[in-house]
Amino acid sequence: MIRWALKYIPRPWLIRMSALVRVLGPVLYAGSRFTDPIDGRSYRKFLPYGYGGRLRENALSPGTNSLERHRLLYLYLQRYTEFFTAPLSVLHIAPEQCFHQRFKAQPNLQVLTADIESPLADMHFDLHQIPLEDNRFDVIFCNHVLEHVTDDAQCLRELYRVMKPGGWGIFQVPWVPGIQVTDEDPSITDPAERERRFLQYDHVRLYGEDYPDRLAAAGFTVEKVELYKTLPQAEVERYRLPSDEPLYVCRKGL
Repeated sequence: MIRWALKYIPRPWLIRMSALVRVLGPVLYAGSRFTDPIDGRSYRKFLPYGYGGRLRENALSPGTNSLERHRLLYLYLQRYTEFFTAPLSVLHIAPEQCFHQRFKAQPNLQVLTADIESPLADMHFDLHQIPLEDNRFDVIFCNHVLEHVTDDAQCLRELYRVMKPGGWGIFQVPWVPGIQVTDEDPSITDPAERERRFLQYDHVRLYGEDYPDRLAAAGFTVEKVELYKTLPQAEVERYRLPSDEPLYVCRKGL
């Protein structure tokens, strides 16, 4: 059922329908085995999630709809940055449900959300041409977007342009350990072939170990953060974090 919904229900409707899961989930799955660090609630199980026969058990938190990568990012922001305390202007591309209202409610943050179609977004635009001024944002999030766009180099240049000097951002992409070179072929339009080659029917590339080189080519200084190597294994298991996914923190020089 979950696999069918992910494939056939349009993304804006999935976003709207997931509100029901966030209301009922904490009641139906209450327990103590797993904890979501984003809302602090514990559950006897998380929900399965995945595409193309790669359904992951205990992946999606019922209360926030967070996935493993969201919980990893949240812990990084909470423990290793001043994101929740310093006054910051934030551009949040494709805002995740688990973060959207929480970030908006932070008194220290001025958050602008944007997407090409999401009902959560304040603005709707194509990432290839961001209709905003240069050097505007202290922090930019653009997670699991670049694998969908036609020209990721152009999109990265735009993200660099609107970031303030001294600013930073995190642009997560689907991560498969061991792939050395990014695989992309714009001539592939068949959804089944895209799913086979790039993991999902609407992806146009699968990034490899050369991903930070692409970030650097846009002008960013890139820091590879392997948080899973520093966290206690008990936390990795309890929070259901990815055990081998790095975060690439992109910074724009002064």
